[in-house]
Amino acid sequence: MNGNSTIGEAAIRAGCQGYFGYPITPQNELTEYMATHLSRKKGCTFIQAESEIAAINMVYGASLAGARAMTSSSSPGISLKQEGISYLAACELPAVIVNMSRGGPGLGSISASQSDYFQATRGGGHGDYRTIVLAPSSGQELADLTHRAFDLADKYLIPVIILGDAMLGQMMEPVEFKYEAPEELPVRSNAMRGAKGHPSRVIKTFTSKPSELEEINWSLFRRYQLIKKQETSYEAFMVEDAELIVIAFGIAARIAKGAIKTARSNGLKVGMLRPITLWPFPSDKVRELAKKTKYFLVFEMNMGQMIEDVQLALEGKGEIFFHGRPGGVIPTPSEVSLIVSRLCYQKGLK
Repeated sequence: MNGNSTIGEAAIRAGCQGYFGYPITPQNELTEYMATHLSRKKGCTFIQAESEIAAINMVYGASLAGARAMTSSSSPGISLKQEGISYLAACELPAVIVNMSRGGPGLGSISASQSDYFQATRGGGHGDYRTIVLAPSSGQELADLTHRAFDLADKYLIPVIILGDAMLGQMMEPVEFKYEAPEELPVRSNAMRGAKGHPSRVIKTFTSKPSELEEINWSLFRRYQLIKKQETSYEAFMVEDAELIVIAFGIAARIAKGAIKTARSNGLKVGMLRPITLWPFPSDKVRELAKKTKYFLVFEMNMGQMIEDVQLALEGKGEIFFHGRPGGVIPTPSEVSLIVSRLCYQKGLK
């Protein structure tokens, strides 16, 4: 299946009950898949909204009612959803948001890019909040992490972002769907299902009492700390004896793997750390690797947005280099291999 359709099928198998979206390249196949398949399932809803803003607010309403709800878009469309994502975070509502990112800024291009890292990992909208951010690098991970996204959203009552890109969304790969939601999903305790038999409740994001809002912020912060402790995930590839560590995520990490294999065949001790959760970022693992080597190459398909998280993790204990291709230009493994070889030569790692 192509990556977009894979997410759609995985979402349905994860128990998605409502999809609300608006067309934008390069994720239209996901919307199309949900229109065809989710709408046929009993009790499930598909709506092509009149705008991205409408779509995220439909997710907000469906989540309030206790449904497993999701939306998807690409870069500029996600920008339009940011206010709604902030509202979801404020009301402690689960939702899954898929971003198959493209080149930017502005309308940019429809080519694959990773330039939405800041937007995803820094909350994106207004206020003190976070979203869990998952970064798949293959068709199989698109399936697995979609299921995980719904579970994490429900577990922590938080919006979860799946950050892919145009290449992941369009390319075809074999996929095994390993999970199936139960026939009946439990109704969340905070779901609004009518006031019959109990007092009515009002869920809102506005309060005129600063002290009340402060406590909401501290409550969210404590939850974010728990997420950091329990949900951080990554892949460590050939790092045991590595003298140079490449840090890359998503499709860039897949490109980097080919370059690392080439470097190893040439006798260069190169490894890779691939964050699977971009937030929470695997800072502890970066610090652990810094005890073995001081050289880190950050490789991204942007202008170096992940560098800040690597710098924060290293706390000045490593030397960071960068190679990136912004705007939708797709680097090749041979290009990255050349950068790795030059860097190893310059630092005497041979």
